[in-house]
Amino acid sequence: MPVVGEPAPDFTLPDQNGNSVSLSGLRGKTVVLFFYPKADTSGCTAEACGFRDSKASFDEKDVVLLGMSPDPVKAQSKFAVKYELPMQLLADEGHAVAEKYGVWTEKSMYGRKYMGIARTTFVIGPDGIVKHVFEKVKPNGHADEVLKFVSQS
Repeated sequence: MPVVGEPAPDFTLPDQNGNSVSLSGLRGKTVVLFFYPKADTSGCTAEACGFRDSKASFDEKDVVLLGMSPDPVKAQSKFAVKYELPMQLLADEGHAVAEKYGVWTEKSMYGRKYMGIARTTFVIGPDGIVKHVFEKVKPNGHADEVLKFVSQS
C-alpha cells in the first residue's frame, strides 16, 4: 500500500461511461480515490451517496472524486444512474489497480475466506503524492471525514 509521502501508483481505467481516466491526467488537482467492494450494495451505496451529497463542497476546493471497484463498466453505469452519482466510477475488473494500492486483500464472512476490496480512501495531492490514507473506512459519514481533511490541508 502506498504510504503518505510516496507517489500514488498511476493507472488508466474506464469510467461508468467507458471513458478512459488516468491518474496522471489529473495532475494539478487534489484527487480523492475511494475504493469500495461492490456497486449497489448497502455500504457502498451509503459511502458513494455521501460523496454525492458533498460533491459541491469538494468542487469548491477543486478536488476530483474517483470511486473504484472491481465491477464492470455496465455495473458502474447502473449504480451511477440509479443513485445519481456525479463522480466518475472506475471499473477495475481485473483488480490490478486495487492490488497496486494494496487494497485487494483476503476477507472473511461467515467463516468463508475470499479475496476482495478493503474499503480504503487515498487523498492524492496535485503533485501525485499520497497526502493521506483512510483505512478500514466506515461508509456512513466518511465523505464528511474526507472533506474535513482536504479543507484543513
